[in-house]
Amino acid sequence: MPASSIEEEETLSPAMRPYGASFWFAYVANAALMVAVSTLFRYADFVAYLGGSELQLGLIVGIGMVGALTMRMVQGVGIDQYGARVVWLASVALFIVSLLCHLVITRIDGPAIYLVRMLMNTSIAGAFGASTTFISLQVPKRRVPEMVGALGTSGFLGTSLGPIVGDYLFRGETTLATIHSMFLTAAAISGVALVCVYFATRGMPRPERFPSPPVRRLLREYHPGPMLLVAVAMGLGVGMPQTFVRAYALELNIERIRIYFLIYALIAFSVRLITRRMAETHGVRFMVLLGLGTLALSMLLYPLATNEWTLAIPAAVAGFAHALLFPAVIGGGSTSFPSRYRGLGATLMFAMFDLGNLVGQPAVGVMLETARWIHLPAYPTMFAFLATLLAAVALVYARIGRPEWREESLSDPEVTPATAPREIPPVGVVAPESSSSA
Repeated sequence: MPASSIEEEETLSPAMRPYGASFWFAYVANAALMVAVSTLFRYADFVAYLGGSELQLGLIVGIGMVGALTMRMVQGVGIDQYGARVVWLASVALFIVSLLCHLVITRIDGPAIYLVRMLMNTSIAGAFGASTTFISLQVPKRRVPEMVGALGTSGFLGTSLGPIVGDYLFRGETTLATIHSMFLTAAAISGVALVCVYFATRGMPRPERFPSPPVRRLLREYHPGPMLLVAVAMGLGVGMPQTFVRAYALELNIERIRIYFLIYALIAFSVRLITRRMAETHGVRFMVLLGLGTLALSMLLYPLATNEWTLAIPAAVAGFAHALLFPAVIGGGSTSFPSRYRGLGATLMFAMFDLGNLVGQPAVGVMLETARWIHLPAYPTMFAFLATLLAAVALVYARIGRPEWREESLSDPEVTPATAPREIPPVGVVAPESSSSA
C-alpha cells in the first residue's frame, strides 16, 4: 500500500473507519429510503388512475429529472462547503414533503404533477448524493468503490422490500385510498430514514469554509472523461425497469411485480458482496465493460418473458449489471476529484446518471407509442433498441475509454488546482508504484 494511503487510514477516527457505527446508521437510512422509493414503483398505477398513458408516464418521470439535475448543479458545492449532514437531512425531509404533496394531485394534464415529481426527484438526488459523498470521505481513496458498493447493497435490500409493500397495498381494486396509502406509507418509512441520518452524521464536523475555484475550472481539470458517457447509459438502462416494468407486466397480464424486483435485488446484493474488491483486483474498466454488456443482454431477455417467473430471468441479469456498474461508475468517476472536491465529483456522476433518465424515460415512452403507430410490437422494439444502444456505448468505451487512475498522490487537502500542479493522474495515466486501482 502506498505510504500516503497508510497515513490517511491511520488518521481516521474509530467512528469513521470502514464499517463503523456511522456506516451502519447510514446503511439503514439508505435502505429505509430505498424501501420508500421502490414502494413508488407502482407510480404507473397512480398515473393510470388519473387517466395518463405510457407516454405521459415517461414525460412525468423524465421531466421530473429536471429537478434532480437542478439539485446536482448546487449540491456538490453545497456538500463541500456546508457538509453532507446538512444536505442529507434537508433532502430526506424534502422527500417526505413531496410525498405528502402527491395527496392533493387530482389531474394528469396540469403542471402540479410535474412540479411535485420534480420536487421528489430533487430530494432523492440530494439524499443519495449526500450519503455517497459522506461514505466516500470516511475511507482512503483506494477503498471508495468498495464502500460505495457496500452502501449500495442497502439499496438492493430496499428494492426487494418496497415492491412487496406496494403489491400488498394494491392487493385489491385500485382506488384513490389505495394510491394515497402508497404515498403515506412511503412518507412514514422515510421518517425512519431521517432519524438514522441524524445518528449517522451526529458529531460530524462542518467542513472548513474555503474559497473554491470556479466549478467550471474544477470540472475541466478533474472530469473522468468517457466515464461520463457510461454514466448516462447507466441511467437509461438502470432507470428503465423502475418506470416501465410495471406497465410491461400489465401488457403480459402479470399482476404482481414483486418477484421481478425481489430477484433483481437478491442477485444484485449477492454479486455486490462477492465483487466488492473487484475494482482493486481487476480495475474499474473491466467492471464497466462487463456491466454494460450484461445490461444490454438483459434487454434482449425481456421479450422472452411470459409470466411472473420468466420475468425474473431479465431481472437477474439486470441486477448483476447494476451491482457492477454503480460502484464502478459512481465510485470510480468521483475519485478523479481530490477529496476536498469529492462532493462535486460524486454530484457530477449522479448528474450524468440523471441525464440518462431525463432523456431516456420520455424517449422510451415515445418509442413505445411510435412502435404501436407503425404497427410494430411495442416493447420488443423498445428493448431491442436499448440493447443496441448500450452495446454501442460499451464498444465506444472499450475503444476510447482510458485505463482507470491509481491512488491519489496528494493527501494535503489544501492543494487545489489553482494553487498547485495537478498530481492526480488523469484517467488515461497509471501512476507508478501504485498497487491498487480506484
